[in-house]
Amino acid sequence: MPETVLPEEIAALAQRVIDENAAVGRKVVLAESCTGGLVCGALTEVPGSSAVLERGYITYSNTAKMGDLGVSQDIIDAFGAVSVACVYAMAQGALERSEEADVAVAISGIAGPEGGSATKPVGTVVFARMVRGEEKPTAEERLFDEHTRAGVRYQATLCALELLLP
Repeated sequence: MPETVLPEEIAALAQRVIDENAAVGRKVVLAESCTGGLVCGALTEVPGSSAVLERGYITYSNTAKMGDLGVSQDIIDAFGAVSVACVYAMAQGALERSEEADVAVAISGIAGPEGGSATKPVGTVVFARMVRGEEKPTAEERLFDEHTRAGVRYQATLCALELLLP
């Protein structure tokens, strides 16, 4: 049996996330869309992850984003699910609903092979990071040049794990 089901780069980064957050006593919550739980899955591969991962939301549909995380229909109508505004609202909703988490990371994107447009091509992924008690969350949009579904999800998972480092 293999020690992990994950690619080495993701497994190593997930280990760092757990170790470094545990060392500072910090818990995390995730709101995932295009990664479909890969970030939470990576973290739970690590023994001791329960000391760090408080909970995760997989809100793949717009209905789930609105119902589970409180994302406004107005945000989705105006900016779309793959937008800084949407992931900011996802991170905020996850942190507000969490009992113990200190930091939230949200991810939404277009993994493909379909679904892209001229303004939001396949490979577009947006991230938000919100720390409880801090006034200024961070959010960014990235365009990954790996345009296979697996490649986009792989890169998005790595990016989200990096955002979880203290």
